[in-house]
Amino acid sequence: MLIVIPLNATPAMEKIEEQFANLNIVRRSSGTKEPTYLLGIDTSKTAQAEKGSLVAVLCSNGSIRIYDKERLNILREFSGYPGLLNGVKFANSCDSVYSSCTDGTVKCWDARVASEKPVQLFKGYPSNIFISFDINCNNHVICAGTEKVDDDALLVFWDARINSQDLSSTKDPLGAYSETHSDDITQVCFHPSNPNMVVSGSTDGLVNVFDISVDNEEDALVTTCNSVSSVSYIGWSGKDYKQIYCMTHDEGFCWWDLNHLDTDEPITRLNIQDVREVIHMKEGTLDYLIGGLYHKKMDKLFVVGGTNTGIIHLMSCTTSGLTHVTSLPGGHAATVRSFCWNLQDDSLLTGGEDAQLLLWKPGAIEKTFTKKDSMKVASSVYQRVRVHSNDSYKRRKKQ
Repeated sequence: MLIVIPLNATPAMEKIEEQFANLNIVRRSSGTKEPTYLLGIDTSKTAQAEKGSLVAVLCSNGSIRIYDKERLNILREFSGYPGLLNGVKFANSCDSVYSSCTDGTVKCWDARVASEKPVQLFKGYPSNIFISFDINCNNHVICAGTEKVDDDALLVFWDARINSQDLSSTKDPLGAYSETHSDDITQVCFHPSNPNMVVSGSTDGLVNVFDISVDNEEDALVTTCNSVSSVSYIGWSGKDYKQIYCMTHDEGFCWWDLNHLDTDEPITRLNIQDVREVIHMKEGTLDYLIGGLYHKKMDKLFVVGGTNTGIIHLMSCTTSGLTHVTSLPGGHAATVRSFCWNLQDDSLLTGGEDAQLLLWKPGAIEKTFTKKDSMKVASSVYQRVRVHSNDSYKRRKKQ
């Protein structure tokens, strides 16, 4: 007798649905004098049980706040003044936190110490305005993407290692790639385990994969994928992270398999022009995409989205499309901008336009309740934060 098990009802899938649906708020961040959108979140990779873990949050006023993860109280704040900081990332082996800056630098601070000055400064070329960056998995190389100036949009590289012979805190670039993007480079993301692989995304619609161990830019370019729209988020997924995916500023989603680069199989696994038009929600609507989450234990890619009223939606991703898994209501009071998933304890951090940072854990009960009024910030910061709308970026014609 043949027993057919539906693909969407596997035990692993049911387990993860239950895991996500069981997430509850443990803690809310304390209020601040200046409410800001919370645009990016990363957590320290070196947490020691007795010291607790640190959380770094990129704010729409161009600063980075360091929080204690369990209490969600602000410990210190770093500024890129007179420039604005873009992106936030902890090193993979210490409590150094990095951010790129519109003043043409990438800055590195010691997250454990309150200081106005960065401990390291990575200087770009004249006229560089950095809007994206990442540091590779062995903390040896930093790569930052620039806004387009004249005809140039650059990927700039630095050696991030501290040389005992050279105690200077300022570093010049190793070099740059200048031929592969024709517009602002909005995203840079190194491979989680291969320090030589990096993917970049741009408002030109292109997603480029590079092997930086190769000498020149033309040969280093492994492949170019076209999202046909302005790229807002990129990430790695799949076994051994041989897949890449991206989201666009008009809520599109693309997913590619690099295993098929040298085969006759198509590398595109999924291409959705506007997720809002095709997703069937169990309840409510989908207004925007926030980012992606590859669950390594389950070998499953998830897409995170939300509503303008602060509800978070989790969707599973297969080659047949996106499927709504669960929703997390009752947390935020406005658009959610950022999240950070921790595989070690299955916790979730989320930040939004209500200026709230929330910590979610499976089966938890909120320890302190804070009034969660919408503190939507209407000011000059609105010009530089992402606006979710159909016409915020014109769709690029397929090249």
